Amino acid sequence: MTPEAMAALHARCFTTPRPWSAAEFATLRADPLCFALTEPDGLLWGRAVAGEAELLTLAVAPEARRQGIAARLLAGFLAQAAARQAETAFLEVAADNAPALALYQRGGFAAAGRRRGYYRRPDGAALDALVMTRALSVGAESGEDAKPC
Repeated sequence: MTPEAMAALHARCFTTPRPWSAAEFATLRADPLCFALTEPDGLLWGRAVAGEAELLTLAVAPEARRQGIAARLLAGFLAQAAARQAETAFLEVAADNAPALALYQRGGFAAAGRRRGYYRRPDGAALDALVMTRALSVGAESGEDAKPC
C-alpha cells in the first residue's frame, strides 16, 4: 500500500485524531524502527524500540468493519512487536472510541492512564486519550506478514 493510499484510507477513518498525510506515512516507512501491516481494507503502523512497542495507528475502511480485519492486524502487531524483542506494548486511543476500546481489551490491553485533552475534535473541543498497555511474550510468532518501512 502506497503512502498515498494509506493517507486516503486514514482520512476515511479519522477526524479525531486528525488523519495523517501521505508525507507522514512516507516518513514512517523510512524509519527502521517502524513496521506496517496491511490488508486490502486496513492498515496498522507500529514501532518497536528499547523493549517497548507502540501501536501508532490502526485504520479499517468503514464498509469493511466488523469482519475481523482489525483483530487480525492487532494480532500481527503483537507478534511483530514480540519478534522485535519488545516486552511491553502500548497505545493511545480516544476515550470515547468504544469499538476500539473493546478491540484493545479483547487483545489483552488494559487502561494504564489518561492524557487529558490529548486530542482536538474538528470543532476544537478537547478529548481525552486513554493509554493502554499489555505485556508481550518475547519470541512469539515472527510476524512474517509485516512489511518493513
